[in-house]
Parts: sequence; C-alpha cells; structure tokens
Amino acid sequence: MTKTVLITGCSSGIGRSLALSLHGRGHRVYATARRPETLQELADKGLRTLALDVNDEQSISAAMDIVSAEAGQLDMLVNNAGFSQVGAVLDLQREDLRRQYETNVIAPVAVTRAALPLLRKAVASRGVADLVNVGSIVGLFTTPFAGAYCSSKACLHSLTDALRMELAPLGIRTITIQPGGVRSSFGDHAEEAIRLPEDSVYKPIEAGVRARAQAGQQNATPTDEFVEPVVDKLLRQNPPAVIRGGAGSVKFVMLKRVLPMKLFDAILSKRFGLSKLRPS
Repeated sequence: MTKTVLITGCSSGIGRSLALSLHGRGHRVYATARRPETLQELADKGLRTLALDVNDEQSISAAMDIVSAEAGQLDMLVNNAGFSQVGAVLDLQREDLRRQYETNVIAPVAVTRAALPLLRKAVASRGVADLVNVGSIVGLFTTPFAGAYCSSKACLHSLTDALRMELAPLGIRTITIQPGGVRSSFGDHAEEAIRLPEDSVYKPIEAGVRARAQAGQQNATPTDEFVEPVVDKLLRQNPPAVIRGGAGSVKFVMLKRVLPMKLFDAILSKRFGLSKLRPS
C-alpha cells in the first residue's frame, strides 16, 4: 500500500535520509524544509519538495493546502525539524530559550494540529494514520552545555506520550524516534548556535563547551545505517511506540538508569571540562 508521507527538516541528516528511504520504497513523500533550495537534490530524484517553515503558521498552512489538493490525505507525518542550542543554561538569553522551544517543542504540535484533518482522512479511507515525532536519547538524560536542547527533547517526549493516548481513539498511531549519535551536519549547526559570552564563567573551559556541540558526531552511526531499520519498523503493520538507534542509544540510557546520580554527573562533568573549573 502506497502511503503519503510529509517530513519536516529534510535539507540534511535524518530527515533527508528518511525521505529518500521512504521514496525508494515506493511511497509518496513530501520532503520539506524552510529553504526549498536545499531540497534540489531530492527534487531531482523525484520527490515532491515544499517550502515549510515550522515556525510560521502561514507556511505550515500553505504546505498542508498543497498536500490536500494533490493527495487528499496524509498517511504519515514525521516531525523531524529541530536544532541544538549549545551553551551553559545561565549563558542563554530569553530569546535563545524561546527559539529552542519554539522549534523543537511548539512547532511539532503546530504542524500536527494543521495536519490533523489530513491524517483523519487517511483514517477514514484506510483505517489508520501515523504521527512520528523525532526526539533524542538526550531527552532521557541531560548533559552539560546542552540543557536547552535536552529539555526540549524531554518535553517533546512527554507531549508525544500525551498525543499517543489522545489520538489513539481517532485511529492515529503515535511513534517517537529517539536517535543516539547519527552522522550529519547537526554538529556544525550546533557549533554555529553556541552561546559563550566573553564574560561567561565557563570561558576558561571553552573547549569543553565546543566539544559538546560535536559530541553526537563522535563515532556516530552513518545516517543511512540508522534510517533503514527505523523505516522498517515504521512500515510494520503494528509499529512500536518508541524506536531507538544510533551510537550510544543503548549504553547511555542504561548508564543513566543504573549508575548513582553523582557518578553519572561526574562522568559527564569530566567529559566536558567542568572538573577543571574552580570557584574563583
């Protein structure tokens, strides 16, 4: 059965690979991004590409109108767009936090709300539709210098849990993807988003802050290697509610569960240079 799928954040990384994999399996994929020129390679491969800024209600509405006119329904929505705000919590300004939560938390809800009529049409014609939210294993534990990002993914996980229960009576299944380290340009974007003021108390350990931006790319799983088993599970007759994969997706979650808090904190503090910082 051919599905109609819309994916946000397809300019690179997981979103791009999900779009290519689903298209390669014969599904009708709407690959979207804030800047449509970044999707030209996907368009050249035959995917339908659309401009969709997840933080712009008019852009969301316009994209859904196109899907409605062309496909009439939506069998699967994948909320993948997001970014990582790097920096110590107290170095972040209000606008930094707002931007992080707007993109990673509020936008997936806004896109899902706009897509709901199309998802319900799929339920009416085929009996089921799927909402897929891309979280992260760091929504299950928190690291230094990524408190905004980790908390945004923890919040998205909680919202997705609520959506799973709330949408089930409507015939819409809700799935959370929780990647570990997956190779992409994500680290480069995180590097660009670092907040480290010159007067920051964390300036002496700048290397540790910058290391956090690239941490997910160390020994990372190739994107296609991560995506293919994820798509296998998404396309099952009864997909799992949570799909994990990628480097560290088992190890770090288990360590958080079994290690005493002080030891887990100490490991992460040493990893990102906090053990070198002194009170004065």
